[in-house]
Amino acid sequence: MSANVPTVPFVKASACGNSFLLIEGKFAPSDIAAFSRQICDRNDGVGADGVEWMFPHASADVEIRLVNADGSEAEISGNGTRCVAAYLSAGKNRAGKAGAEPGKEKITIQTGAGLKTCTLLGQRGPEYEFEIEMGEAVVEKELSLHVGSDAQQQPVRGIPVSMGNPHYVIFVSEFDRNWQAEAAKIQRNEYFKHGVNVELVSVEGEHDIAVRFFERGVGETQSSGTGSCASAVAAIAIGRAQSPVQVHALGGTQTVRQEGSVVFLRGAARLVCRGEFFLDELLR
Repeated sequence: MSANVPTVPFVKASACGNSFLLIEGKFAPSDIAAFSRQICDRNDGVGADGVEWMFPHASADVEIRLVNADGSEAEISGNGTRCVAAYLSAGKNRAGKAGAEPGKEKITIQTGAGLKTCTLLGQRGPEYEFEIEMGEAVVEKELSLHVGSDAQQQPVRGIPVSMGNPHYVIFVSEFDRNWQAEAAKIQRNEYFKHGVNVELVSVEGEHDIAVRFFERGVGETQSSGTGSCASAVAAIAIGRAQSPVQVHALGGTQTVRQEGSVVFLRGAARLVCRGEFFLDELLR
């Protein structure tokens, strides 16, 4: 490869199978959406659910801007925020600074949904365990939607929840084989002016739920931080679960708890690899 070809350094991280590329904002090309689509491509790129672009901030440790795999922007990802916290924690450890006392370190991250505080609970190699103060959830009344063209079709019933980004939580007895197609229809419903993240929830016990996620700008994901929070608080709100709630997804388990009106999310984030992506001439 010619030395004249510019590169963009990245770190890939995963939180319960929800993968992100972490890139310093100073390397952002002029068309950040197109570049994010390219680098997130599973075949011709590195592959990820989105890019967390990281910028300096006057009062927080970092400010992040989340661009989904399709180039659209989102307010926040709980899992992506946790991945950024792991990246920052690893950097501090390498510098010989903070991180020597697990459970004491707090990392502040400015997101599109406000300031989030991540508390490091433990570390083992490249994997970090954090609890994030996610703020307050806004749980609305049950909403019925007609998502098919057949007027006789039964409406879908779900609970809209905001975690700083929009969610629609549907309780099911089991996960249908074609649930992704149904979730995509819901996502396109005109009621959701800015799109919506769809969660299907099966209650397994007082403190346990199983969830499937269909996210804006990505599609099905192995996990979701804000989706886990939305699912848990919706289950608590209708009396089908109690805090703390173990949220079981295809990519792993996270814990959601409520203290008054404040929601906390606990889970792991693993730093997978680092590398350099050759910048396409059209995106420079």
